Amino acid sequence: MLIRYPDNIPSSSITPESVYLNRRDFVGVAGALAMGAWAVPSVLSAMTRNRQALKPTSEQLVTSYNNFYEFGTGKDEPKDQAKNFKTTPWTVKVEGMVKTPKTWDLNDLLKGLAVEDRVYRHRCVEAWSMVVPWRGVSMKSLVAKLEPTAGAKYMEFTTLLDSERMPGQKRAVLPWPYVEAYRMDEVQNPLALMVTGLYGKSLPPQNGAPLRTVLPWKYGFKGCKSIVKIRFTDKQPKTTWNEQRATEYGFYGNVNPAVDHPRWSQAKETVIDGKLLKTKITTLPFNGYSEQVASMYAGMDLRVNF
Repeated sequence: MLIRYPDNIPSSSITPESVYLNRRDFVGVAGALAMGAWAVPSVLSAMTRNRQALKPTSEQLVTSYNNFYEFGTGKDEPKDQAKNFKTTPWTVKVEGMVKTPKTWDLNDLLKGLAVEDRVYRHRCVEAWSMVVPWRGVSMKSLVAKLEPTAGAKYMEFTTLLDSERMPGQKRAVLPWPYVEAYRMDEVQNPLALMVTGLYGKSLPPQNGAPLRTVLPWKYGFKGCKSIVKIRFTDKQPKTTWNEQRATEYGFYGNVNPAVDHPRWSQAKETVIDGKLLKTKITTLPFNGYSEQVASMYAGMDLRVNF
């Protein structure tokens, strides 16, 4: 099953991937969705004029230009440092406010859950963006399988801690292991995805193999990679970047162009294309997914809860 949310990215902001776009999986897919409540009229008008199908950034760039500090802080380091990273066997410990705490073999954890291909915008807090064709299972279906108790309010994810396999963890650039968390309504939103693949293939180690989270209305730092633990809790967990620099990285991490990073503007983003040209476009509230997610934050001050 292939899902695109939505198909209104300007043609100037996306990079064609000739091989992937010719796959039969992409033939006949449609479904334009409106941008949502935060969009100003000028942006709405521009997007209406430039409606195009989502076109993924090249596979080469998606797999070689990314952040994964466990394998180094440079954009090109993870691909090299993670090339021998083994992801089998792999287990995920599930604990906290859940009906049956246990340690799952990854294959058993995902067994019976429908696999989908979804093309999503990806917006980094560093003000650059891509369009990525992910493969995975809906987070909502995984939550249903794990059966959290009624009192659970948050779902927390933890990355593998192993400095021999992840040499970037030998440097104290972050408090290891990496931890991210979301509210229960967020993980049960239809857009939330547990990712196991990329470009119709298994997820490469440098992109978070074998299991990572993607909530496309949030900045990329909210994605937890190489997950080994899931915990359900009724208290808001401490998360890595929020704990490291709370004034710069909020717990929610929702894409909000009206709230600048203390060191740079978030109003625009640089589109990473085939030549790494600095094409700039206007950043959309919730990364363009307002219609699907804005209602979850109704009544919240999104300048405070950033």
